[in-house]
Amino acid sequence: MSRSPLNPLKRTVLAGGETTSLLLATVVITMWISIHIGCIFFWSWRPQLVPVVVPIVLLQAWLSTGLFIIAHDCMHGSLAPGRPRLNTVIGTLCLSLYAALSFRALRPKHYAHHAHPGSESDPDFHPGEPRRVFSWFIRFCRTYYSHAQIARITLVAIVYMLLGASLLNIVVFWAVPAVLALMQLFVFGTYLPHRHTDQPFPDDHRARSNSLSLFGSLVTCFHFGGYHHEHHLSPATPWWRLPKVRQGTAAFHATGK
Repeated sequence: MSRSPLNPLKRTVLAGGETTSLLLATVVITMWISIHIGCIFFWSWRPQLVPVVVPIVLLQAWLSTGLFIIAHDCMHGSLAPGRPRLNTVIGTLCLSLYAALSFRALRPKHYAHHAHPGSESDPDFHPGEPRRVFSWFIRFCRTYYSHAQIARITLVAIVYMLLGASLLNIVVFWAVPAVLALMQLFVFGTYLPHRHTDQPFPDDHRARSNSLSLFGSLVTCFHFGGYHHEHHLSPATPWWRLPKVRQGTAAFHATGK
């Protein structure tokens, strides 16, 4: 297998788009904070409101996935190209909101994933169990979640309760969406794209895209399942432009240019 070069069409995909990336990031962050604060501090458990809990939790889980993907773009510098400090600030904010994760700790691990995909040096891969989802998930959690992070979450929860929030609201509207987002990120953004199957990988990026529709790809993992191979081909492309990478690749192969 050979590592596919980034052709000129893909380079045009990378150009521009900072305003759109920042606008989309602002929308996701604002929606997440609004639901987080509104539901944790002001939600009152009444029978007539119970049916809307599930949609709210699912929306917050999706937005939590979005926070991680925005931070991921910041790691690659694609949220605000040429502005590393802004990328670090926004990436740190997103991971802190999502689950008190450390941006500076996760960034080198993600770089290692791109440098050594599907190998023993890849922190997102399970070389001993390349097909078994449960074993891989346990290794994934041990790699990215630490005692320090749990301590930070616990501290924030204590502060929330001192400010009047109930533990039930914290669990339902923060912990549950965060866990659901973790599962989305692992299944659609890590395991399915990189697991071993009977079909060989297209190149030594050792990554696959799934066959979901454009909408399905957006809903499941902000295009990091539906266009994961494209992300490895063009890691500096922001999440919302990954479908364009596939279009550019198809046009490139069609014209031979």
